[in-house]
Amino acid sequence: MATLRDVARVAGVSHTTVSNAYHRPERLSPEVRRRVLEAARTLGYPGPDPLAASLATRRVGALGVLFTEALSYAFTDPAAVLFLQGVAGVGELDAVGLTLLPAPPRTPEEHDGAGPVVDDAVHRAVVDGFLAYSLSDGHPGLAAARARGLPLVLVDEPEPGPDGGEPFIGVDDRGGARQAAAHLAGLGHRRFAVLADRLGDDARTGRADDERLRSATFAVGRDRIAGYLDALPGGGRPPVLECGGNTAGLGHQAALDLLDRPASERPTAILALTDRLAQGVLTAARKLGLSVPGDVSVVGFDDLPEAADADPPLTTVRQPLLEKGRLAARALLDLIAGGPAPAPRTILPAELVVRATSGPPPRA
Repeated sequence: MATLRDVARVAGVSHTTVSNAYHRPERLSPEVRRRVLEAARTLGYPGPDPLAASLATRRVGALGVLFTEALSYAFTDPAAVLFLQGVAGVGELDAVGLTLLPAPPRTPEEHDGAGPVVDDAVHRAVVDGFLAYSLSDGHPGLAAARARGLPLVLVDEPEPGPDGGEPFIGVDDRGGARQAAAHLAGLGHRRFAVLADRLGDDARTGRADDERLRSATFAVGRDRIAGYLDALPGGGRPPVLECGGNTAGLGHQAALDLLDRPASERPTAILALTDRLAQGVLTAARKLGLSVPGDVSVVGFDDLPEAADADPPLTTVRQPLLEKGRLAARALLDLIAGGPAPAPRTILPAELVVRATSGPPPRA
C-alpha cells in the first residue's frame, strides 16, 4: 500500500507538504495541493491514518454532547434540534464531529444502576471536550466528564458552583417565567397550575408536594417555577404537576387531570415549563370542549417554531436556542485551542411573546 512518503516522492514535495494538503490546505497554493492529491489518487493512497494523526496532535476532531435524554430526543425535540443546529453552525465544526452521549432518566427501579452505565460511555468517548447540556445536579455523567480532565462547558444546567469552574451558558429562566406569570396575573387570573416536564431524574409523574419542589435537581425547572411564584398574586403556591418528560402527549395527560372537572375547581390559567407541554394542554382543552383562552389561558416556554402555528397561536417565552448553541460551541472550541478563557458565565435574555392563548379569566 502506498504511503505518505511515496506520495511526497511522486509529487516532488516534502512529506510535511503532503500532510498539509489533507490537514492544513490553507498553507498550500491551489496548484501544489492539486499536484499532491493527484499523486495520491494515482498511487491509491487513501490519506493519513486518522488514528495516527490524533495520536500525533492529541486531537481527535470531535466534541461530546452529554444530555439527560434518550438518543432519539436529540433528533425529535425541537428545542434540542435548534440547540444542536446552533452548535453545528459554528464555522470550525465543518471539520469537527459531534458525539452524542445520552444519559436518559431512569425509573425508580432502574435509577440505582444509572451511574456506571453513564460513566462507561463518557470514559470511552473519543472526544476533545464536552458540552454538558441540561444535566441534573449531581449527574454521574458530569462527574465522569470532569474526571477525564478535558475542556468542559456547562449549558443550561447544572449551574456552576460558587467557585465557578467551567464556563456556563444559560438563559434568564426565572426572569422569563416571571414575565409569563405577571402577564396572566395582569389579565385577572387567580387560579393557576404549573406543568413541569420533570423535577428529578427519576421520571416521576403526578403532583409535586413541597418536599419534592425543595429537592428538585433540575435547575431550569427550579428557576422557572420560582419565576412564576415571584409574580403570582397572593403568595400562594399553585399545584405543580410533573409530567415525567417533555412531550405533548405527556402534557396532554397531565392537563386532562387538571381540566376534566367542574369550572369552579379547575385552573383558569396553566403555565407550562415548555412549549411541548403547552401544546398538550391545547389538545386536552380541545378534547374536553374547552375554549382557549375563553375557559383556560395557556402559556409555554421556548418559542419553538411550532408555537406561532399552534391552534390557537401560543403565548410563550422566547429563548435564543440557536444562539445558545453557537455560544456553547464557540466557548468549547476556544478552550480546546488554548486561547483566551471564555466568559465564566453568560446569561441570555428571555422574552414574553403574547399571542392568542392568553386572555382574561372566564366570568363566574
